[in-house]
Amino acid sequence: MSDPTSARGEGVRLAATLAVAGLVSGLAIVLAYRWTLPTIRANQAAALERAVFEVLPGAARMERAVWDGSRLAAATGGGGETGDSIFAGFAADGALVGWAVPAAGAGFQDTIKLIFGLDPEGARTLGMTVLESRETPGLGDKIYKDPKFVAEFRGLVVAPLIELIKGHGEAPNQVDAITGATISSKAVVRIVNQAAALWRPRLPAPGAPPG
Repeated sequence: MSDPTSARGEGVRLAATLAVAGLVSGLAIVLAYRWTLPTIRANQAAALERAVFEVLPGAARMERAVWDGSRLAAATGGGGETGDSIFAGFAADGALVGWAVPAAGAGFQDTIKLIFGLDPEGARTLGMTVLESRETPGLGDKIYKDPKFVAEFRGLVVAPLIELIKGHGEAPNQVDAITGATISSKAVVRIVNQAAALWRPRLPAPGAPPG
């Protein structure tokens, strides 16, 4: 006959072993995350910087600008990708090329993060690139893999609104929807429209630098 006390002891030891293993594994994950976090953030910052220059053709340098609640001012430190800050792009001669606006919103699968450029007056887009997306491979991912769709965000009139058209849009504010990915392409247009509506009134008059 087995000893109940011995069986209970074995169970306790097993539970303790599993608990310790779980604790060690959890600690290892936390330490690994903290160890790699600076590298992750540096890579994200580098990717964002590349994207800024991509959507602001002709820019040689960039400066982050922050909305302080009443005006747009030059930033003095780091900042988030979306919400309260944008980027001013300047040509080699110091002329303002335009504004790079980070934005995010719901897509078909998950949140879509993107950045788009506006001319100095905030009247037309200069380009758009998707920073992060989990849209359906082969369909929704065409919002950044389809060069024709991406190219349509160069020179779009943003006021009153950019329109998504099924077919061939000819107006200066129209974008052709991606076949099979209407929801994802509609999401991109909505995100750009919302961010443009938010930031256009905040931009300084042409010739007036941030701050």
